Amino acid sequence: MFIIMPFAGLISNALIGFIDGVINLGGAISGFILGALFLPMVMLGLHQILTPIHVAMIEQQGATYLLPILAMAGAGQVGAALAILVKCRKNKQITTIAKGGLPVGFLGIGEPLIYALTLPMGKAFITACIGGGIGGAVIGAIGGVGSTAIGPSGLALIPLIYNNKWLGYILGLIAGYIGGFVCTYFFGIDEKYVNGAVLDGSSKFDFE
Repeated sequence: MFIIMPFAGLISNALIGFIDGVINLGGAISGFILGALFLPMVMLGLHQILTPIHVAMIEQQGATYLLPILAMAGAGQVGAALAILVKCRKNKQITTIAKGGLPVGFLGIGEPLIYALTLPMGKAFITACIGGGIGGAVIGAIGGVGSTAIGPSGLALIPLIYNNKWLGYILGLIAGYIGGFVCTYFFGIDEKYVNGAVLDGSSKFDFE
């Protein structure tokens, strides 16, 4: 308690400072960085430290302009899962996992796909992050895409988009889906999975 909590606080404060700096940078570059880094934060449970930023933005500006960018990480993950589903269609175990995680993935719940599919495959997790970055870059380039509340993500966030900017958000989602799909299809899947190798939940992450 006395060692871990202060250390975790230092990490949280450093991350918040970094994210504030990236937000101030603005534009497509800012969107790409935030969209690409959010999945690792979710994986480590660090995404909760962003709640005060969202709340402060909503109180001061009427919407959080950070959440729609971060939601693109889930779009990249969905795109990656679709690519895995297509390319590994003869692998029954992997297609079963992908089909089970995709419905909730479209609604912004990415943990099933992270822990059961892309992270164990290794490279697919990285290409999913890149897809999220591509979606985030589109949102950042469009600008002014905000959410009036926090919590939902993916398609479920569309009704909460501020000031009728939902079209910009949808364009970001599509870019994230396509980016995650293309990057994963060509660079994120080892041939052994295409040929039927199974994912072993007890094994280390596969970056071979």
